[in-house]
Amino acid sequence: MPKENEFLDDIEAAEAEAFAEEETEITDEAAEIDALRTERDDYKDKFMRALADAENSRKRADKQRREAEQYGGSKLSRDMLPVFDNLKRAMDAVTDEQREQMGAMIEGIELTMRELLNVFKKHGIEVISPEIGDKFDPQVHEAMFEAPVPNTVAGEIIQVSADGFMLHDRLLRPAQVGVSSNPG
Repeated sequence: MPKENEFLDDIEAAEAEAFAEEETEITDEAAEIDALRTERDDYKDKFMRALADAENSRKRADKQRREAEQYGGSKLSRDMLPVFDNLKRAMDAVTDEQREQMGAMIEGIELTMRELLNVFKKHGIEVISPEIGDKFDPQVHEAMFEAPVPNTVAGEIIQVSADGFMLHDRLLRPAQVGVSSNPG
């Protein structure tokens, strides 16, 4: 019987060893699966970040393109404002007598002014033409001076020196105005 017990002990030891090896294999496989899951999650995170970066870059480029289309000509636009000012001064200086004597030339100046305004409109440039008596708005007006003028209220425009201009929603040049400083 002792040999039988030894034999049984050997079988039990072999079974225990096999079971321990199997358990070790399962533990190793579980660790490997956990490592693969961690690696997968890292790659997924990197992919999502790269995707977000690409989308942000696309949006940024689209915004820059739109701004370049709308405001790319602002330097040229600003350079054209004195042309408008000079044409307007020429038109304001014309007397009725001059209009009769030089009608064709005055008409040419008026046509040039209208064409310039059409080009401005085509490119999103809007003239800011304040009127005497309007309320001063520091967003679109520049106060060139203040003076106490009878029958006016403080902050009221009393003189317009130059028109202002907007390019779409940006101020190209504020309207230059004189403002009343009457206390009330």
